[in-house]
Amino acid sequence: MSIKVIGAGFPRTGTTSLKRMLEHLGYVKTYHMKELLVNPDMLGYWLELEKTGTTHWDELYEGYQATVDFPAYPWYKEHMDQYPDAKVILTYRPFEDWYKSVYNTIWQAGPQSLPEKLIMMSKLITNPRLRKVINCIKLVKRNVWGVHFQGRFEDKAFAEKIFNEHIESVKNTVPADRLLVMQISEGWEPLCKFLGHPIPDQDLPHLNKKENFRTMLKGLMKGEMI
Repeated sequence: MSIKVIGAGFPRTGTTSLKRMLEHLGYVKTYHMKELLVNPDMLGYWLELEKTGTTHWDELYEGYQATVDFPAYPWYKEHMDQYPDAKVILTYRPFEDWYKSVYNTIWQAGPQSLPEKLIMMSKLITNPRLRKVINCIKLVKRNVWGVHFQGRFEDKAFAEKIFNEHIESVKNTVPADRLLVMQISEGWEPLCKFLGHPIPDQDLPHLNKKENFRTMLKGLMKGEMI
């Protein structure tokens, strides 16, 4: 099975909703950061991609037909080379909305206070699976906050510059006939037209809302797909 759709959009641009939409359209398994947190033993494939620019693609994506969100989006070009027939979807949203959403969720995903950090340390000692999950989260921190935002995410003006540069870079890199640039709020029509599917008679999914984020993350870290 080969990857047919590559997501190039940042996290918190509707990627969870896009995952659900693609799966409804028949892209039966769509890879997302959730997949990695639930299956942290897959981290080795991403570490290999991070280090070398390639990986054991068939093993990584066995059973999958699409990929969105992190960890794939930083390497969307490598994915395009590996899957030359795949189409690329760049999800985006207004910067102010995106920044607020990211700041209030994944930017503060880990333990913040000293008591929370001490509790986490005690859990890490006795929970080998949790240690693997934390290594997955370190991959996010290293590549999203460290590489892409150059350690300056809290500098809002700089973050906006990177945000806009990414959008323009994808537009300039991906051939027009392979690229869809969309906001999830546009609904089914642009996605279905781009992929050649009829529009479903179903409401648009709106998932991974801010108020659900912490509950969802706790479940994922325990290995529960939500």
